[in-house]
Amino acid sequence: MSNQETKTDVILIGAGVMSATLGTLLKELVPDWKITVFEKLANAGEESSNEWNNAGTGHAALCELNYTSEKSDGSIDIGKAIKINEQFQLSRQFWSYLVNSNLIRNPQDFIMPIPHMSLVQGEENVAFLKKRFEALSNNPLFQGMEFSDDPEKLKEWIPLIMEGRTSNEPMAATKIDSGTDVNFGALTRMLFDHLKSENVKINYKHSVEDIKRTGDGSWEVKVHDIDSGKIEYHTAKFVFIGGGGGSLPLLQKTGIPESKHIGGFPVSGLFMVCNNPEVVEKHHAKVYGKAKVGAPPMSVPHLDTRYIDNQKSLLFGPFAGFSPKFLKTGSNLDLIGSVKPNNVFTMLAAGVKEIALTKYLIQQVTLSNEKRMEELREFIPNAKSEDWGIVVAGQRVQVIKDTEAGGKGTLQFGTEVVSAADGSIAALLGASPGASTAVHVMLEVLEKCFPQHIKEWEPKIKEMIPSYGLSLVENPEIFQRIHNSTTQTLGLGEKEPLYSQFFGC
Repeated sequence: MSNQETKTDVILIGAGVMSATLGTLLKELVPDWKITVFEKLANAGEESSNEWNNAGTGHAALCELNYTSEKSDGSIDIGKAIKINEQFQLSRQFWSYLVNSNLIRNPQDFIMPIPHMSLVQGEENVAFLKKRFEALSNNPLFQGMEFSDDPEKLKEWIPLIMEGRTSNEPMAATKIDSGTDVNFGALTRMLFDHLKSENVKINYKHSVEDIKRTGDGSWEVKVHDIDSGKIEYHTAKFVFIGGGGGSLPLLQKTGIPESKHIGGFPVSGLFMVCNNPEVVEKHHAKVYGKAKVGAPPMSVPHLDTRYIDNQKSLLFGPFAGFSPKFLKTGSNLDLIGSVKPNNVFTMLAAGVKEIALTKYLIQQVTLSNEKRMEELREFIPNAKSEDWGIVVAGQRVQVIKDTEAGGKGTLQFGTEVVSAADGSIAALLGASPGASTAVHVMLEVLEKCFPQHIKEWEPKIKEMIPSYGLSLVENPEIFQRIHNSTTQTLGLGEKEPLYSQFFGC
């Protein structure tokens, strides 16, 4: 056992896409700061950021129907869609800066162009989709979106989904070609490869056991070196907890007032993956449907073309499940261990409120393979069981907290940062849109935790992210210029046919 104490400027807990993004931003802004990273697993991007543990959708609200709600007067609220799209544009700009600066290479290894589509059935849903299309297509961020309820056009767009369809129920889809598939695992590994340097020390197989405040206001992190069994102590003025589902228990250990009255509800997931290349070749899009009544937003069914390890694949899901673990590699005691005197009533209130969700999860857990195939056949009528296998996706921990709008024990569907009032520590909680908006979320961390530096950092931030501080929707010409430039840098436009040829599309 070692009681050696090491000082550093910044400690990042968890080697996922969030820590990778924050570390990369800080390395550009203050290259002389010393950064230490601790990751429990043997490599970067192995948990929530891993390519098999998330849907890889570059979430830009191009196809996700839950980001555009119908108001009581029947009109469509596109505010959330605009917000998420603008946030994804920040990610595109930052990645483009890294590529242009030769800090990362070969963008096609982590991002590919893929049409994003929404697909609905039934008169009421078709009417909703048409209204949504009309509301979005007038907006510069969603230009190029098409709508069709013509079966012949749909056969052209989604032949695999339309093949063998016998129902006369009306169907409609929207399609926009500027969507992307993002391999966040590959991106995370690229960023950590770039981060490795004299001032950035990355420690794999190091598990953070405790976090305590020291007398001078710094934070002391107790770390277990899994290979040697030694205990180490590291101190820093700033700590970021980016450990996916594992962030909540560590945040609770800090004891900061902001960590009180917050709970977490773990949701696991499964995807079906197609192992027949002929079927994979018949589909080229991410197609999002509508969540069933009573189902949570993260369970929206979608049929996705993915590019993983330079290979085109096809995934369908997610099927929600329940596990008390907060991480895939976590413990069955995670959920019960997160219940504290200060959040027990918040958790109980959520339990009472979310009976429908609990019922839904129980139904999902007990689904047989044949039942899953039935759900898949709503998308692909001719799907054969022998063509599809199962992949266990990552754990997501949805935040439970008391809110003004929802009252006690409200389940939050989204990504949020919890930080101490003095900005000395911050934790990332929640799920989707998550990784897609990593750059926006980490800029929020910088603004909250380093307000004294933002003014001096601003010119460099604007060099990396030209639209920083601007609303793109209010500056369509700037948006167009930036979008064209990132499309070219990331190879999302004119190179597409070359990639299609390479992958045999």
